[in-house]
Amino acid sequence: MAQKNQTNYAFFNGQIVPIEEAKVSVMTHSFNYGTGVFGGLRGYWNADEEQLFIFRPHDHFKRFIQSAALIRIELRYTPEELTHILTELLRTEGWRENVYIRPLAYKATELIGVKLHDLDDAVTIFSLPFGKYVENEEGAHVCFSAWRRVDDNAIPARGKIIGAYANSALIKTDAVLSGYDEAIVLNEDGHISEMSAANIFIIRDGVAITPPVTSNVLEGIVRRSLMQLLTDELHVPVVEREIDRTELYLADEVFMCGTGVQLAAITRVEHRAIGNGKLGSTTRQLRELFFQIVSGRVPKYRGWLTPVYVAEVVQ
Repeated sequence: MAQKNQTNYAFFNGQIVPIEEAKVSVMTHSFNYGTGVFGGLRGYWNADEEQLFIFRPHDHFKRFIQSAALIRIELRYTPEELTHILTELLRTEGWRENVYIRPLAYKATELIGVKLHDLDDAVTIFSLPFGKYVENEEGAHVCFSAWRRVDDNAIPARGKIIGAYANSALIKTDAVLSGYDEAIVLNEDGHISEMSAANIFIIRDGVAITPPVTSNVLEGIVRRSLMQLLTDELHVPVVEREIDRTELYLADEVFMCGTGVQLAAITRVEHRAIGNGKLGSTTRQLRELFFQIVSGRVPKYRGWLTPVYVAEVVQ
């Protein structure tokens, strides 16, 4: 299979079609009002096995369906069915490199009117080659955002709702245009929530601490995976609790995680170094283990992966 440099296909209107046919009208409800949800998955290429592995697709699609339910989108697919559709799509593309995968569920009716009921629902999926989300993965320099994280009583933060990401875009752009790699976002109560589009952990006195899901954070699949790896493999206790802004300054290590950012160290917050200002040992070990797992090189965690390409049967 020849390497490709751009997206050629999408799952759209119930079938895999050329990407040029996967179009929606400017009158589509979701385009006008942000009434849709999305997911983010990654596929990792293992050159030794000539295999593309999807990381935890069942868990991602389960959250995708739950996100859809939050804004009254009824999906007639199970996580298993969506995983099957995705593997067929990736085989059609023939990727032989790391890719990012974007499923979307949206209100497809061409209608002006603010509501969620009595509208048609649709699903589409596409994929594309994708590398780093944050360039400085081993030493990101971040700031605190002046914007606050969306609140569950305004827009459900635990779901990936399209309209809510205007909040993330404001946060990210202000940070980057100010010279930073990313931004840390606070809740209305002043506690740390997450990054513009990633979860956050601090390491302090040998304990990993991360905000609870009730702090308006996305219920991250990578977040949950790293909590398990910290506990089971690195033997680092994990605590979910609120984190004060000033506690971040006292942390030994800080890192952000998510499907897009994967796992990136934060070594400087505005004018303050975190720890010694370099990639910490726990974060380094966790990064190395994570990337070994997602590429299928740790047998114990192969159950987290779904292979795309089926081995040919020799007669």
